[in-house]
Amino acid sequence: MNGRIATLMVHTSPLDQPGIGDAGGMNIYVVEAAQRMAAMGVEVDIFTRRTNPDQAEIVEISKGVRVRHFACGHGALTKEELPAHINGLSKEFLRILKEENYDVIHSHYWISGKVAMAASKELGIPLVHTMHTMARVKNLNLAEGESPEPMIRVQGETQVVAAAQALVANTDAEAASLVSLYDACPDIVHVVTPGVDLYTFTPGEGKVGAREFVGIDADALVVSFVGRIQPHKGPEVLIRATSELVKHSPHLRPKLVINIIGGASGANTEEVERLQELTTWLGIDDVVRFMPPTQRADLPQWYRAADLVCVPSYSESFGLVALEAQACGTPVVATAVGGLRTAVADGISGVLVDGHDAKAWSSVIARLLLEPQRRVLLSMGAIEHASHFGWDTTARGTLDIYDLVITENNAARKIAGE
Repeated sequence: MNGRIATLMVHTSPLDQPGIGDAGGMNIYVVEAAQRMAAMGVEVDIFTRRTNPDQAEIVEISKGVRVRHFACGHGALTKEELPAHINGLSKEFLRILKEENYDVIHSHYWISGKVAMAASKELGIPLVHTMHTMARVKNLNLAEGESPEPMIRVQGETQVVAAAQALVANTDAEAASLVSLYDACPDIVHVVTPGVDLYTFTPGEGKVGAREFVGIDADALVVSFVGRIQPHKGPEVLIRATSELVKHSPHLRPKLVINIIGGASGANTEEVERLQELTTWLGIDDVVRFMPPTQRADLPQWYRAADLVCVPSYSESFGLVALEAQACGTPVVATAVGGLRTAVADGISGVLVDGHDAKAWSSVIARLLLEPQRRVLLSMGAIEHASHFGWDTTARGTLDIYDLVITENNAARKIAGE
């Protein structure tokens, strides 16, 4: 297709740095896919809410891709406060779309789906929706002490599923969850795997140069976590596994470096401090380092500098961190859940671990640290595995879905005599 797409993501901005607040893999997904679609001749406007009165109404981030800010009159609301203002956001979004011509609305995350529903219905524009995460899936896989997702989100997701002309799932497992947990019609569920920027995330000059860049000793044993610091992402699993590791393999301690790289997630600003206190209580302050979110341009160096990257999430729609690390040649240890089963090739590009038991994670990490030759093989497998996940493929798959819903929409209008 060669048209215009209205992409909607109201709970976070594509201009925000991933790893801070509510900005994560979805931000990367939306921008990367939009840029690849623009390169294929499609204009993409990414609509997001205004959180600062000084923000320009329109920001062009690359040729054919614009970020458009719109307001609901309530300023910098948190993600948790947004559901109460969905009606206001919906009216403003509808007002803007009445003045423009878009072929498809593609909403991301349930709040955006709810905001888009009114415009889709009134203007007759097909609605495509990508969940990214689902409340029912998260609530089945909560971290210890983690609060379940509220019923308003479950109800909202169910309404969006019923209203959408097409649903985009990251993996076959997510597609199955949409059908089984949300009663989605299987005919409208399509699987399009996310990608990785294979031009940026590469092995580069290797580990030695990367460690010089980030300031880590060449002979250190480095394990890194990258992502937002929230219970669901599982950084505590890695911290507790580190405590077990130094108990049972004390000879590794002098060279061991555990990097926790990322910022607090959303309203959960105390999580970083809690984990720092836990690290002190466990007596591993000398091993664990808490690092602020890094600029995206520098992130490949942190991946390359690590011997292993850990992704101990409790559920994961896909797991872009795992893919980025592998593209840089670093093996990944991840939980065997959701999209991580696709993002990581168990035994080839990394290791999948069942559950979140600290001793089990410690055992896997220690064994890999003590087997450098196996890490070399996994590194080669990681590069090969990641090479199959380019964003161009994601963009083409998404455009195919747009073409399908536009064709179906036109056919329906013709039958209705419009």
